[in-house]
Amino acid sequence: MRNHLAFKFTPPLTEQIDSSIVIFLHGFLGSGAEFDPIVAQLPNRSLTIDLPGHGKTRFSEDYTIANTAAAIVDLLDELEIDQANLVGYSMGGRLGLYLALNYSQRFPAAVIESGSPGLKTQQERLERIQHDRELANQIESNFDQFLTDWYNQPLFRSIKAHPNFEQILKERSHNNPIELARSLREMGTGMQPSLWKQLQSHHNPLLLIVGECDRKFIALNQEMTSLCETAEIAIVPNAGHNIHVEQPEWFVDKLKNFFNTD
Repeated sequence: MRNHLAFKFTPPLTEQIDSSIVIFLHGFLGSGAEFDPIVAQLPNRSLTIDLPGHGKTRFSEDYTIANTAAAIVDLLDELEIDQANLVGYSMGGRLGLYLALNYSQRFPAAVIESGSPGLKTQQERLERIQHDRELANQIESNFDQFLTDWYNQPLFRSIKAHPNFEQILKERSHNNPIELARSLREMGTGMQPSLWKQLQSHHNPLLLIVGECDRKFIALNQEMTSLCETAEIAIVPNAGHNIHVEQPEWFVDKLKNFFNTD
């Protein structure tokens, strides 16, 4: 394969693959391992993936959403998996939504945590591309300062209060700054194709999860729900942007109910 997507099955892969598979897609700065506490509590077979620019993945093509989505579908073909459900967080949520809308036969249901369909206008996308390029330059020049500034955003106020935040920050610091900068330039929100119109014709179940402290994404996801007849929104009490870390028990219960597992 031209691209190597690092992945892990939980429980470990055997010769026969269970038909009930959930793919987990992490956010920017993360890795597939960040979902380990979640998948350990699920009865489903789970597949966690390190996305391009993160973890152990080595990707030869541009780190665009379209290329990454195609590589994930190729991986499923190689593993002889016809269908899988999706869980995507933030950047992984944007990717998960793209997969759900563009490969609907392969992904019958999706949970999008703090995700978005991208920006609506070309001007918004151009402005965001410029902003992300500036952030990418900062990552390359002073990664430690970037991490400090990144988590000082109002978006992450609640995760900073989490008792494991210092460990989370330490894990983030192990990333390769050059690879992260490339991810931001090529897979940032400004580079994402707008998915707003496609939402109107999507017919598979879609669960949109947002934290009650994340006002921007509440409004965004409420608008998404109004456009897609099969979408439902869940607003999580006492949570901000990173719900699966801040409220893991709630998150696990919601996944079990949505995917109809015990």
